[in-house]
Amino acid sequence: MAKDEPVRSVLIVDDEVGTRESLKMVLKNDYEVFLAKDAKEAFLQADEHSPDVILLDIILPDVDGMKVLEKMKQKDPDAIVIMITATKTVKTAVEAMKLGAYDYITKPFEIDELRLIVSRAISNQALQKEVKYLREEIEKSVGFANMIGESKGMHEIFKMVRHIADSKSTVLIMGESGTGKELISRAIHFHSSRKNNPFVTINCAAIPETLIESELFGYEKGAFTNALEKKLGRFEVAHQGTLFLDEIGELSLPTQAKILRFLEEKEFSRVGGFKTIKVDVRLVAATNKDLTQLIKKGTFREDLYYRINVVPIVIPPLRERKEDIPLLVDHFRRKFNAENNKNVKGVSEEALEMMMNCEWQGNVRELENLMERMIALTPNDYIQPNELPFSDISLSKIGWFRESILSGKVSFVKAEEEFEKEIILNALKRTNYVQSQAAELLGISRRILKYKMDKLGIYHENKNA
Repeated sequence: MAKDEPVRSVLIVDDEVGTRESLKMVLKNDYEVFLAKDAKEAFLQADEHSPDVILLDIILPDVDGMKVLEKMKQKDPDAIVIMITATKTVKTAVEAMKLGAYDYITKPFEIDELRLIVSRAISNQALQKEVKYLREEIEKSVGFANMIGESKGMHEIFKMVRHIADSKSTVLIMGESGTGKELISRAIHFHSSRKNNPFVTINCAAIPETLIESELFGYEKGAFTNALEKKLGRFEVAHQGTLFLDEIGELSLPTQAKILRFLEEKEFSRVGGFKTIKVDVRLVAATNKDLTQLIKKGTFREDLYYRINVVPIVIPPLRERKEDIPLLVDHFRRKFNAENNKNVKGVSEEALEMMMNCEWQGNVRELENLMERMIALTPNDYIQPNELPFSDISLSKIGWFRESILSGKVSFVKAEEEFEKEIILNALKRTNYVQSQAAELLGISRRILKYKMDKLGIYHENKNA
């Protein structure tokens, strides 16, 4: 055992002195060993020492060992209990395992087998603790405390998530890209009774149409070229958990038909297979498109739409909940301070006002990307206006855009175009019209920047761009 590893402990509960001492001799070099001759002593020792593993005889003088097992598992569902039994009572030991026993050993026991079982149990317990810790960390990251927003719209969503999390109803989350649809889906899962089972995601837009069906439903060996062995699909992997279908509007009509069949009958077949497979999966879907328009175009099934739209959740874009921006800015400041070992204290009032007046076409994701960049690059305690990619657009000009729209002098669409043009020109000037650098500064791809430049009539002023 390595010096920095904790000493593991074993509690041996048996009314026979010889058995207790024999087990202790086998285990004492590797573990701290505690002994108990009956149920009363067993509970006292367990409470005092919290052993990693309990070796428990089925036959005890004061209380039946099965009752002791049941009570121990009630007090601590994670307790690792190995039953000790005579050869003739193996059937009883198997029943004990159904009550939660980890394993059993029979008298007379093999020393090597005993050591192996206890060692495996110790490893299993450590793994259980790690999984529990990781689940708690995941739950923290998707808990309501991490879902930022004080606006009325977000409070309604939080209320809805709490209300429907534990139901079996299918949920459809709608909202623009970057609004946090996956975060909402994770919150639904981790606040439901399914939280200890898989949360499986798939981005329907990221997988080619030729592969999406086998990704979702799996395939049998020999179903197609290179199908050398059977593969489970996302539906099977998500059994007793939640399957999140992001961008469901991108699915082909044949794949939509198979999903509809699953929702109606709770069964499907793997690609290349004939066997019907039943699974228990809660489906949460998301889209940034208007599915009713896709139905009119004939690219989305109306019957599937009604099956997935049982509980609709619409996430408002960031521009419609600007009161949440200061909260998000502070949240991302703390997050990226920790990740970058920085100590940026905040955002100046003028810089925050500029951020409040942005349209945030990329929503929360765009704001998060900007804060990550600013925290990494700023040399100041407070992020200043001139550090923002739209810093050359003065507050007075922002005010002018706002007043012109409200007074009716300029249409919203025209003002939006002019404002976007100002931001792009500013970024281009600051990077000497090198498009790749300007795109990085704006947090968008060069392809999108080029598209916007052509659309807005912004032309190159640097041949090396």
